[in-house]
Amino acid sequence: MATIKDIARDAGVSVTTVSNVIHGKRSHVAKDTVERINRIIERYDYAPNLSARALVSKSSRIIGVINHLLADSPDCSFLQDPFHGAFIGGIECALRERGYYMMVRTVRDENELFSLFRNWNLDGVILAGIFEGSFFGGLISSDKPVVLLDSYVENGTVFNVGLEDYRGGYLATEYLIGRGHRTIAFASPRIERAGVLEERFRGYRDALEAAGIPFDGRLAFECPMTVDGGRDLGRALSSRTDVTAVFATADLLAAGIIGGLNERGARVPDDVSVMGFDDVYISRITTPQLTTVHQDAREKGTVAANMMVDYLEGKTAASRSVVLPVSIVERDSVRSV
Repeated sequence: MATIKDIARDAGVSVTTVSNVIHGKRSHVAKDTVERINRIIERYDYAPNLSARALVSKSSRIIGVINHLLADSPDCSFLQDPFHGAFIGGIECALRERGYYMMVRTVRDENELFSLFRNWNLDGVILAGIFEGSFFGGLISSDKPVVLLDSYVENGTVFNVGLEDYRGGYLATEYLIGRGHRTIAFASPRIERAGVLEERFRGYRDALEAAGIPFDGRLAFECPMTVDGGRDLGRALSSRTDVTAVFATADLLAAGIIGGLNERGARVPDDVSVMGFDDVYISRITTPQLTTVHQDAREKGTVAANMMVDYLEGKTAASRSVVLPVSIVERDSVRSV
């Protein structure tokens, strides 16, 4: 089994240099040297002894990516949501490049959270969609650094990576109004106070108001964050002659809505236009392809991971909060009326 000394000998560098590369401390190592060392590491299939390293440094270099928002889903597999898959891909890639490791775990309550902390020496945790409550209270009572994704919790002890959610909801509705739609349904999972869905809903309502269109609560539909949930809603909307457009707060829902409409003979966009939110891969494989609000989910994960590692490595952050932009991506699921 190869050792660091073997790698250093083959690369023509010191053991310290190899150790720095393995531990992600590469700022003073030439790029070609890093690449040479990594090629040798790969050739030897070398894996550092994480347990020994953790005992010495008191750092595991493991970041926990914790799902709490979807803990009660039937199959408990939040990775099936393409948005979660995209941002976790960004986290994993950024952590790997900086010499860290990722643990993905679903926890239902603060007791499971504390059990996780007792059994694993996580250096920090990244979570999505957290609201204020006992779970968040338990989280910040620990000594773990925390990066929140898509959360409107205001707490000076955590980092936040968010999105222009309100603007996204406003732009989507304004876009539909600009194409002549006046009866626009809103589709979303249950809206929590001070969450991203509430912000998107506010944007929807304000865009209607700005256009002089009265808000009708009967056009706001709650459905599960699944393709099947969207499909059920699409079937129900297929018999409506008044609704000409639907704004769904996630591409996953929008894809289901398109499927349900198509099943009942309602054509998209000829009979009903559909607007999504996220611009994940599913928006490009629906028929027709989905017009949607773009956000860079992978970049969101990358920013969160780098924010965490920068903090762990003592680098001063320009801000504890980052808000990423949104834009409209036009495809084929919306028509003018």
